[in-house]
Amino acid sequence: MKIVLATGNQGKVRELAEILGDLEVQVLSLKDFPEIGEIIEDGLTFEENAVKKAIAVMEATGLTALADDSGLEVDALDGAPGIYSARFAGEGKNDMDNNLKLLSLMKEVPDQKRTARFRCVIAISTPCGELYTSDGSCEGVIGHEVKGDKGFGYDPLFYLPEYGRTFAELDSDIKNRVSHRGRALVKAKNIMAGIIERVEMEQCGLG
Repeated sequence: MKIVLATGNQGKVRELAEILGDLEVQVLSLKDFPEIGEIIEDGLTFEENAVKKAIAVMEATGLTALADDSGLEVDALDGAPGIYSARFAGEGKNDMDNNLKLLSLMKEVPDQKRTARFRCVIAISTPCGELYTSDGSCEGVIGHEVKGDKGFGYDPLFYLPEYGRTFAELDSDIKNRVSHRGRALVKAKNIMAGIIERVEMEQCGLG
């Protein structure tokens, strides 16, 4: 059984594959379909971007596709970077560039006003025309320095007071349980299980 994760980000692929593991699906990603190229994320919300990617990849591969769009919402920045999280520092910049820009903007912000959340929306599109979405969020605060090397994106700056660590310092099993993506994917996993159970695999492109 095959499902395509509509991302080339290997950090996301690892997280998604770990949580989907016991569904006995073969997890593919955009790296397996280089001909698809870049899908422009021009939606105004996480949901619009996730749905657009899932449908585009399903149509290009003929397989059920799962896409996510996620980002960091910082209260002191009026919800920025939000849907622009991946390109916060500009096109062609990397995770560290984004983190350094965030640190610069938050330099004078006191601890009690550094609250933030990660948000994630997952969309599933099947060749039989079904479309599902799920969502998840995780509350935290923005740290004063980069800490940890286990995550990606803003993980080294996203501090969870209840654990005394950043996302990038958490073991993957804990992170998958409490993260925005983990919470959204638990819901998506239940949706996938239902698809597998009720529809013949050939009909929904599960391989």
